Amino acid sequence: MAEITTNGAAEVGAQLSLQKVYIKDASFEVPGAPQIFQEQGQPQVQLNLQQQVGMLADNVYEVVLTVTVTCKLEEKTAYLAEVQQAGVFGVTGFDAQTRDTVLATYCPNVLFPYARQIVSDLIQNGGFPPFLLQPINFEALYAEQARRQAEAAPQANA
Repeated sequence: MAEITTNGAAEVGAQLSLQKVYIKDASFEVPGAPQIFQEQGQPQVQLNLQQQVGMLADNVYEVVLTVTVTCKLEEKTAYLAEVQQAGVFGVTGFDAQTRDTVLATYCPNVLFPYARQIVSDLIQNGGFPPFLLQPINFEALYAEQARRQAEAAPQANA
């Protein structure tokens, strides 16, 4: 917590608080069980990340990080694991740009370890070898998204 005192009056600066972390939704599917366990081949794993930010109240936001892992053997889906890991964050004292950056980078970084553990547990409990999601650089993803939007803006105005 940042606190600035001027002339005896306390002014509170930018604050970020984690109020709640929870699983919003989780699913695991093995459409070809039990035959898929007999299949041989190199698994192809696809990772899809999405995030949503919703305002719950003044300066209170829900951030939902959706992690979807699809594993295929040849053309058959071995498994599909999807987790929506959510958190409620208090965000005050930031300008709009900084607030949006915090919600798009810092908050998913907080949620990702929880989602990674749940995905790993689902896959292993589903009868498959352990799977560990590698760390994600949400700052780089946000910067790339901002760059793409900046490039698309002049084209949209043309």
